[in-house]
Amino acid sequence: MRDELIVSDQPELDADTVRAIEAIVLVAMEPVPTETLAQLLEQPLGVIEQLCVGLGEAYAEAGHGFELVKVAGGWRFQSHADLSPYVERFLLDGQRARMSGAALETLAIIAYKQPLSRMQIASIRGVDPDGVIRTLQARGYVTEVGRDNGPGQAILYGTTPSFLEKLGLNALSDLPPIAEFVPGADVVEALEHGLRIDPPADARG
Repeated sequence: MRDELIVSDQPELDADTVRAIEAIVLVAMEPVPTETLAQLLEQPLGVIEQLCVGLGEAYAEAGHGFELVKVAGGWRFQSHADLSPYVERFLLDGQRARMSGAALETLAIIAYKQPLSRMQIASIRGVDPDGVIRTLQARGYVTEVGRDNGPGQAILYGTTPSFLEKLGLNALSDLPPIAEFVPGADVVEALEHGLRIDPPADARG
């Protein structure tokens, strides 16, 4: 696939550039603008745009289950639309699993301090929250609620109506008071109990 994207006068450079594009977009939490890729890779804007378009076409022609698409002004990997039933099944199956302590703690921080960015969450927890936030978004408890007004306009996260519904709350103001930004064991336990998905009665044996 990559051979089709290589410009004849700079084969080695362009092959490395394509690999770099894949690596960057793969780890990015948000769509990566062409301008950002061009700056990072020190390549002309038109070259990067052409490589991204060609790479996306190569993935499509090869019949992969994922695709490289341009959305919201940037490039990102996403699962192919015709595979959505399998992806939905996977996500729903994941909801039956018990949530980790890290996920519950992050969810509590977002619930009490929303709206806030990934960097703000990281400063409270002391660890990178990217993976946990993806989990919470997949379960429908957390969503993007806006953009920060500061430099970079970071995404701000907040809880969803589904979060309140699962806990049996009418509004966020009904959450129990908390003295610290990092929740205690009692708050985490309450969240875990409220969000747990128990198996049907006829499946408990």
